[in-house]
Amino acid sequence: MNTSLRNESIPLKMWLKNSVTYYVLLVLIGLILLSCSSTKKNKQKTITSNSHQNTTQVQSSNGNTATHNYGFDDHEFISLRQLLRKTVLSNALDSVAQIGSNTSANENEFVANLIGKSPVADRIVENYLNSENKEPKGHCLSVSKGRFEQAYKEVHGHSLYQDLPTSMATKTYTPKQVFNLLYASASDLSDGWRSLPEEYRGKGNAGAIAYAGMGTIVDSTGVWSGQLQPGALMQVWRFKDDYEKVVQGVNVKKLDPYGHSFIFISYVRDEKNAIIGFKIADQGFQSYRPLVPRDYEVWWAVNLSI
Repeated sequence: MNTSLRNESIPLKMWLKNSVTYYVLLVLIGLILLSCSSTKKNKQKTITSNSHQNTTQVQSSNGNTATHNYGFDDHEFISLRQLLRKTVLSNALDSVAQIGSNTSANENEFVANLIGKSPVADRIVENYLNSENKEPKGHCLSVSKGRFEQAYKEVHGHSLYQDLPTSMATKTYTPKQVFNLLYASASDLSDGWRSLPEEYRGKGNAGAIAYAGMGTIVDSTGVWSGQLQPGALMQVWRFKDDYEKVVQGVNVKKLDPYGHSFIFISYVRDEKNAIIGFKIADQGFQSYRPLVPRDYEVWWAVNLSI
């Protein structure tokens, strides 16, 4: 009798022991998951704390000096090295660097019509592809603008500012100042910013270049339907709300906008030739991988005509 009870009690004790262990493990797993969730939220809240801000000073015609904030280009949460699966590189229609002898007659005709539309755009792409330092760091605005200015001078033999139309001037700013303010999307609450044409505010390089008569603006629909030409300059905004505030005028220090400026190089297509992304030239922030539609909410570009 005692032996029988002893034998029956052994499995019962083991079951109780295993049950306690099981629930302890559940509690520990729960604590670990809670800790990970808390850490993730903390990281999300501190994304903008290390943003690199660039500032430019513009002296108006009346002698006053205004300080404008370029904005930020440290978009930590969208600069993660994402991979595009099942993609193929853009064909010869998309990049002057990939034109070869294997293209069809129709493709060659298309390329012939594309190349030469803008010698400056062609030179921008050529300079980038031949550069030994494709990721020079620094601010995105400074890098894209420098590439544009360099190519313009190499093609035309003088600074682009010499060719700005006098009609760009306002009562407050010279044509050069207007160009630079629009290029930088240097939004503020002053009447000076609102004196610039609203149609071109917030569009960055695209707005400035189009207003100068040096190119044609392409909106988000055109960008993702294949209308971009190699060497097109682009200004994008992570959030549409930020873009709209910049257009109307806002204190950029308080806004902390997610904007980025770069140059379009070529489209990336899948096996069915559908556009799924495109390659860019910037300071190294995102040029290591193709951009995809979900990266930004607002896309502006300008196809050069100079």
